[in-house]
Order: sequence, then structure tokens, then C-alpha cells
Amino acid sequence: KIAGLKSKEKIDLIVGGPPCQAFSTAGKRESFRDPRGNVFLYFIKVITDLMPNYFVIENVRGLMSASLKHRPHNQRGKGFPPLSPDEAPGGALNYILTELKKSGYEISFNLYNSANYGVPQKRERIIIIGSIESKVQHLKPTHHENGEYGLKKWVDIKEAFKGLGRKKMHHINFPEKRLKYYKLLKPGQNWRNLPIELQEEAMGKSYHSGGGKTGFYRRLAWDKPSPAVVTHPAMPATDLCHPEKDRPLSVEEYKRIQQIPDNFFLAGTTLQQYKQIGNAVPVGLGEAVGKGIVDHNNGV
Repeated sequence: KIAGLKSKEKIDLIVGGPPCQAFSTAGKRESFRDPRGNVFLYFIKVITDLMPNYFVIENVRGLMSASLKHRPHNQRGKGFPPLSPDEAPGGALNYILTELKKSGYEISFNLYNSANYGVPQKRERIIIIGSIESKVQHLKPTHHENGEYGLKKWVDIKEAFKGLGRKKMHHINFPEKRLKYYKLLKPGQNWRNLPIELQEEAMGKSYHSGGGKTGFYRRLAWDKPSPAVVTHPAMPATDLCHPEKDRPLSVEEYKRIQQIPDNFFLAGTTLQQYKQIGNAVPVGLGEAVGKGIVDHNNGV
């Protein structure tokens, strides 16, 4: 009714990315216990009710390891009971695939890096493709990091930003107390490249936490694709600083990285525009998915 379709009309394709926050490793990972995770269940219900010829679901890498019932890491291991089946990694994805297969779909899914499809960004996303008739093959890459296997070389941000120097940039700024550290960093460097006596001062409490922490005070390198653009380019753990200028990436640079046309209008404040772009799927990856479905439909 909302889409203006007749009740008996056959649908070729349903495509979308249900909210990912419930499965992201950056969040609490409440899966389907999170209201946003329940939107995923409704998305599946729409697919199984309408039974399109094809469906596409896009989501974050964290979906692969998300459980149906997440147990905090400080309640695991020695002194705690073993994980139940509902708490085991991968339970959420297994549940999703099982429900879709029960409806008669042949399903292929994989983790894809956008850089392998001509996108100037290393953005990994799960793509689940379902077909009523036969399985859609995995997407064929067009690019490789150094141009191996007869493929094109990854697109770097120097190439992506060509011609932007003449355009007005819209961006937020780093807080002054952090800006002094960026001024000490060269393209491709992060907090680990700061003078040793400044590293703990710059990082604060995060200095003593685990993990690689490569997103802190991160200047992008001209000769590489961007890391995955996020919904805010100046959050301490996921900084996206321009390779040379002492500022976060601009909205215009975000567009180039996600392959959104320069003249594509975005409503809202600068922060709202960052969020819209950061939540999007890069054009090159979307094109690869579309081509895979068209080829399958045409028997290629």
C-alpha cells in the first residue's frame, strides 16, 4: 500500500540496510533485544510476506559475530558458565539466514571490502543476496590493493579529491586542545607517531586501554583509500583528519569518498549531512551488487 503496488503484483527486488547499531562492535551488541535490531526482524518479515524475486540486505561486519543474546566480555571465561547457544558468536546471522531459507530462498552472503570495487575507501560490509530460483554468485572484484591478479589498483584519496581544491569546504573543527597534536603529524600518521613524551598526554585514559587504537589522531594518507567514513569525523577514536590541513574531512570530501555526486543536495546541518553520508553505501559497492543481480537474472 505504501509503495503503491497492487496486492497481486510481483516484486522484482527489495533492497535495504536495516539499522546496524544493534550488531556493531562499537555498541552494546543487544542484537534483537535492541529496538533497532527488531527493525531487522520486520525487514525479514516484509521479504517473506511479499516474496520478491530477489532481496539484498546490507549490514556491518559485526553481524557476523553477533549473538542472539550478548553476554558482556567481563562475564565470560574463568569463573563463569560457558556460553549458551543463544550467546554463541554468529547466532544472530544464523537466525536471519535460517528464517529466509525457510521461505524458499537460495542465499549467498559475504563480507566485501568496498575498495575492491573502485571505491576510495576501505569499508567492509556484509551483503546478503537472496534469489527465488538459484544462488547469486559472489561479487567479482574489479580492484586489488596493488593491482594484482590483472585487476586495477585501489583508488586513493588523492585521486578521489581531484578538483576539490577550488570548491568551498563545509566542515566542523577539532577542539583546540586536540588540534595541537594534529599539527605534529604527517599524512598517514596517528597518535603513535607523536613524540613519546606527548603520547600519554594526548590519549588520556585511552593510553592504558587495549587494542590498536589506530583511529586516534588519525591523519589520512594521500596514497591510500580512506578508512570507513563514519557519522562524525571528529570523534576521538575514529578521527578522520585531512592529510595536510588541520581539520576533519569536509562534507565535500565525504561525498567523494562515498562516490556521491558533488551536486547531490543534502538537507540539514553540517553534522546531519556527515551522518547521512556516513550511513550510506558507497556507489561502487552498490553498483557491484546491482550488476551481480542483473547478470544472474540474465543468466550470465
